[in-house]
Amino acid sequence: MNKAREFDQSVVAELRALLGDRVSVSAAVREHHGKDESYFPYAPPDAVVFPHSTGEVRDVAGICRRHRVPMIPFGVGTSLEGHILAVQGGVSIDLSQMDKVVAVHEADLDAVVQAGVTRKQLNEYIKHTGLFFPVDPGADATIGGMAATRASGTNAVRYGTMRENVIALKVVLADGRILQTQQRAKKSAAGYDLTRLFVGSEGTLGIITEITVRLYPVQEAMSAAVCAFDSVDGCTHTVIQTIQAGVPVARCDIVCDKTIAAINKYKKTNYRVAPTLFFEFHGSKASVVEQAETVQAIARDNGGMDFQWATRPEERTQLWDARHNAYFACLQIRPGSRAVSTDVCVPISRLAECVHETMEDVKDYIAPVPLLGHVGDGNFHLMLLVDPARPEETELAKQFNKRLVERAIRMEGTCTGEHGIGLGKQESLRTELGNDVIDVMRGIKRLFDPDNLMNPGKVVPMA
Repeated sequence: MNKAREFDQSVVAELRALLGDRVSVSAAVREHHGKDESYFPYAPPDAVVFPHSTGEVRDVAGICRRHRVPMIPFGVGTSLEGHILAVQGGVSIDLSQMDKVVAVHEADLDAVVQAGVTRKQLNEYIKHTGLFFPVDPGADATIGGMAATRASGTNAVRYGTMRENVIALKVVLADGRILQTQQRAKKSAAGYDLTRLFVGSEGTLGIITEITVRLYPVQEAMSAAVCAFDSVDGCTHTVIQTIQAGVPVARCDIVCDKTIAAINKYKKTNYRVAPTLFFEFHGSKASVVEQAETVQAIARDNGGMDFQWATRPEERTQLWDARHNAYFACLQIRPGSRAVSTDVCVPISRLAECVHETMEDVKDYIAPVPLLGHVGDGNFHLMLLVDPARPEETELAKQFNKRLVERAIRMEGTCTGEHGIGLGKQESLRTELGNDVIDVMRGIKRLFDPDNLMNPGKVVPMA
């Protein structure tokens, strides 16, 4: 994690000539840009810049390229795998002030936004249109950051991830070229699919500055529910049977009893302390009732004890706000701790098996291990709480995670359903895909970024 390059202070002078006071070298600003929600040690950049346009990002990249200075794109810092840590020093390019909604095409169900627009900002901007942007990772992340990490979230089971919801990108390359990866047409067979290449590239191939995203009509009826179970197995079997029955559930999330207890304490709620599923149903009034009745019957057969319904918008918001705060609530189980967060995803038919084996494995962990996740698409998380002052605890957590990744891969799953690779999962990526795939990825990285200046140290090791 030590910085490998000496920072040339003349870079700051050139950046200030370009951006004026939108360049900072203050310790507080640098520290803020050198930490995320991961367990990795802080790694602040040497300078932070706040561009307002794609052209300014290009010019910043030009200065960094001439001086061989690393560039690290930054959104709001909510990543969980060290994506924004300046492990080799350099310049953090904070895109949060590029926060304009460029265009909304209601008839075409799409919008064009700058990278710093957050998902909540976009949905507030378009609420009068009767449309919404569905990808909801919990945090109010920037859409640029969500594209860069191929984010997912609670709605993915019905609406898909960022991979399915990004139509086109504008990207600044390391050599200063600006790419528009695609036009606004909903499909295209025009050459290589560069949009999908940059979605999930984590800032290692280029800097995403503009995104064209899909929008969806707000459904006539929406209803949410919380259902407690007598076991985690009952939760996972309910999910599997619901998906296999073809019920178009919009959201389906799991929390264990430890997580629900933490939520109750953190948010002053009073949910039953038991393994719990959070559901949401979208559609016509009749279809929502039909979906809910089907799921309720499936849940009852698997030990579901009750349904608490939320039909009014403010009730649904309160319910999902509780779920979205589960991560921060669970950190309070062991005050002062940080979380090694797991992120496997398996085929839905293997979900119950994978979760069951995993919960047996963590029974002997040094602290309570909360379970939560977007199980509707086979993705679940454990929070392995560690004392940052005791590195042996982090190593123990990493060993648990290694076994979990191996278990998921054995079941034809993946080491990461939504958090990405970053610093923490590079060996897991190799285990999952093999050396030949890593070599191809490394070749792509060298093609786009021959000097290894774009977010170096992340995703694919270059040595």
